[in-house]
Amino acid sequence: MAAIPFIGGAAVEAQLNWQDACLAIRAGHELERALIKDTFIEQGGNTLLSRSAWVPGLGMGTKTATIFASNAKLGLPSVNSVFTLFDDKTGVPRAIIDGNLVTRWKTAADSLLGAQILARQDAGRLLIVGAGKVADSLIAGYSQLFPALAEILVWNRSAARANELVNQYKKTDINVRVVTNLEAAVAAADIISCATLSCDPIIHGHWIKPGSHVDLIGAYKANMREADDALMRDADLYVDSRDTTLDHIGELLMPISNNVISREDILGDLYELCAGTATRKSDTATTVFKNGGGAHLDLMIADYIMRVAQLSRALI
Repeated sequence: MAAIPFIGGAAVEAQLNWQDACLAIRAGHELERALIKDTFIEQGGNTLLSRSAWVPGLGMGTKTATIFASNAKLGLPSVNSVFTLFDDKTGVPRAIIDGNLVTRWKTAADSLLGAQILARQDAGRLLIVGAGKVADSLIAGYSQLFPALAEILVWNRSAARANELVNQYKKTDINVRVVTNLEAAVAAADIISCATLSCDPIIHGHWIKPGSHVDLIGAYKANMREADDALMRDADLYVDSRDTTLDHIGELLMPISNNVISREDILGDLYELCAGTATRKSDTATTVFKNGGGAHLDLMIADYIMRVAQLSRALI
């Protein structure tokens, strides 16, 4: 068997773009629904996580990640991962891909595709809540895919971190600035993209103006949420996948368990959104899209990265 290529680094990433990444996820959702399975092993506060998916007609793969919080003291990344991509017909390995590269492009493209379908296309102001690595990807992605955006606002609990992020765009044509009043910024925004690690709601329903689109990324555990009950109750709710959100993430688990919303209030996931059987109801509707991630999305992006690497010969 031929050597299995490893794909990663700046050479291949330079060939990627957000529109094609979104198209890859859209195409994946036009195929048969994915089979998904996660496994966790924990020991001494450290975690080994494997997330696997099989999409008939596309492929199968597993992202294996380690989470070692103590690595920060050693000057090492706390999260390290690889994605192994297999052929759907033969089970033969096609490539091993930098898992952090897959995650970075999967996370933002997931939300960007949701916004392409659900947000008003005349949206002129985007607010990004949070100033981490995901926020950086969101600035790049939204500015590329939403040409009507005149301004991108960034709010973060640490204003210094927000300024550090925004300063990276000073010499570009992207109009990005830091805001310190979160309530006022939410009220002024057409799209709110929230990427924090908050366990308590920081976005409140009565702040939102009609017609806004709210993109919720950060919460990924049962005890985490970014939006309050009022927003979840009053908005039209959509998710990337019912399988990876409804029973796993506090953003939905908490309001469901408190009878604020029901499972039936979820109007669609990406399978229905991409098929056109679910969509924004009106220009005045407030839409919420919960980005829960999932191994099937990793697989769709890994396949895209593999194809780009083959075309550009950016294989290591």
